[in-house]
Amino acid sequence: MSWLDENLTTLALCWRIERRDGVTIGLTAHDRDLLWDGLAHRAAPGMTPSAIMRGAGIDPASMDVTGALTSDAISEADLLAGRWDGARVALFACDWTDPARQVALGEGTIGAVETRDGMLTAELRGAMAALERAVVEETSAECRAELGDRRCRVAMAGRRRFATVTAIADCVLTLDAAEPFANGYAQGRLRWIGGANSGLEDTILHSEGMTLTLRRPPRFDAPGQVLLIEGCDKTLATCAGRFGNALNFRGEPYLPGIDLLTRYPGG
Repeated sequence: MSWLDENLTTLALCWRIERRDGVTIGLTAHDRDLLWDGLAHRAAPGMTPSAIMRGAGIDPASMDVTGALTSDAISEADLLAGRWDGARVALFACDWTDPARQVALGEGTIGAVETRDGMLTAELRGAMAALERAVVEETSAECRAELGDRRCRVAMAGRRRFATVTAIADCVLTLDAAEPFANGYAQGRLRWIGGANSGLEDTILHSEGMTLTLRRPPRFDAPGQVLLIEGCDKTLATCAGRFGNALNFRGEPYLPGIDLLTRYPGG
């Protein structure tokens, strides 16, 4: 007989959330903390999932989790900043008197996060949601590889630099660096490794001297140490002229566009 068939069911819902940077927390809808697998699942009684449906089909499974996001470990500011985007979530029910007795209810990753009626709600996307992605790439005039990845193959040694942000004015950052920055970091990435923004990334639009211009203002107005990663505008001219890497260019700059079908003689 299963423990769920006993006369008195001591049931508790639990969440295990693993962030992409390795931070892991546990939460439970029970009114007391539960310890399982070396992780303390902190009591968060206001945490409730939407209806959970399990089946043998291949339709993408998803559900919403509301209330768990009010935990002190998951702040609204961090969620809206994207620190928990893509975090892996495992949901299970257990016997709170013996957490080893449990039933897996589902797992997935955190998708869209929004505010509903003054409460934060996060979408939990199941593994089948990956079937919604395109199977093959679409053609494009620009390169579809990322600078330095296994398709691009440009060596990134010497194309990364550490610096310290000393001032923030909207999208413009002032850096404390030993040498000025050229605009080679345009379209590159800025990874925060210190301060309130630690763990977050931003896209660099322009770099000149001791200043950087980001695509959007940092989520938190707090200086800190950063890692700057050189970027590429993904054009064939830049790939060939700056990197000497035209052989690995992953685009079709000379492929005729759909407008070719609409041309008329002499047009």
